[in-house]
Amino acid sequence: MYPRFRSLILHWLKVPPEPHAPAGDPASLRVFRAGKHDLTLRLLGWAGPQLLALAGIIFWTVMLVQVEDAVRAQRAARALPPPPSAPAPPEDASPVTTPPPPPTGKAPRKKIRVGSWAEFRAALVNLALLLPWWSLPLLGLFKIGGILLYLVQIPLTYTVRRLDYEMRWYVVTDRSLRIRTGVWRVQELTMSFANLQQVAVSQNPVQRLLGLADVRVQTAGGGDRGPDGQPADSLHTAEFHSVDNAAEIRDLILDRLRRFRAAGLGDPEDRRDEQTVSPGPPAPAHPPDVSAETLEAARTLLAEARALRRALVK
Repeated sequence: MYPRFRSLILHWLKVPPEPHAPAGDPASLRVFRAGKHDLTLRLLGWAGPQLLALAGIIFWTVMLVQVEDAVRAQRAARALPPPPSAPAPPEDASPVTTPPPPPTGKAPRKKIRVGSWAEFRAALVNLALLLPWWSLPLLGLFKIGGILLYLVQIPLTYTVRRLDYEMRWYVVTDRSLRIRTGVWRVQELTMSFANLQQVAVSQNPVQRLLGLADVRVQTAGGGDRGPDGQPADSLHTAEFHSVDNAAEIRDLILDRLRRFRAAGLGDPEDRRDEQTVSPGPPAPAHPPDVSAETLEAARTLLAEARALRRALVK
């Protein structure tokens, strides 16, 4: 059943099967995926709310059934005719009085009512008695609809949670890296090694227990951090989330970054911009040789220009 739901969701959401390789040598392409235990964590995070929702549905279903039965019984009792009243005693009969009980010497204690499920159910019954007759069938329809909606969403949410694990791609070449995540909202981030500044590995206690870790790559301009200590700008930070070979990924990125900088390579866009705005050939250090005729003509033009200037000034 899961493969069918998987193909349908990927078709409906138009999710591409896999990302294109970033810039770099195709022979250097390495693809990494999230660790297998990351799927276990995701399924546990999915199963917890599902169990809580199931417990809530069972509780309210049982409670509503009991309330409906109590309301129907009370309404049926109200519809019955009242029982006949007892005959009045004769007028000459002397009233019978019951002597009061002897004092015990202790004041009667005042009962303190403590809230219970019975009182909660009685409050719901009293509330239901104030509603019109058609409210009980309507509550029954809501009850059936809630159960059906819960059963329908189970395979859908399970498939989406599992696809969120399967659709994580971490692609590394000798010049750049690309990370694509998400099913409902597909996010793809590409970084060039020309801008990388820091590679860090982090683990929380659960990840240490399961052998997982996060590899965080930061580019220039991503040093600002928020109140929680995480990078404030996600556009300058890429994360290999919950991988089981974090040390291998870190060493690979650092090694390729070292080779990239040692080779003097840069971003191809930067080199293209430099070629576009680069000036022409530099001027020679020494002026070329000038003939005597050219110098004499230049002196003549200079003298005429000075004479014209003096004439205009006068």
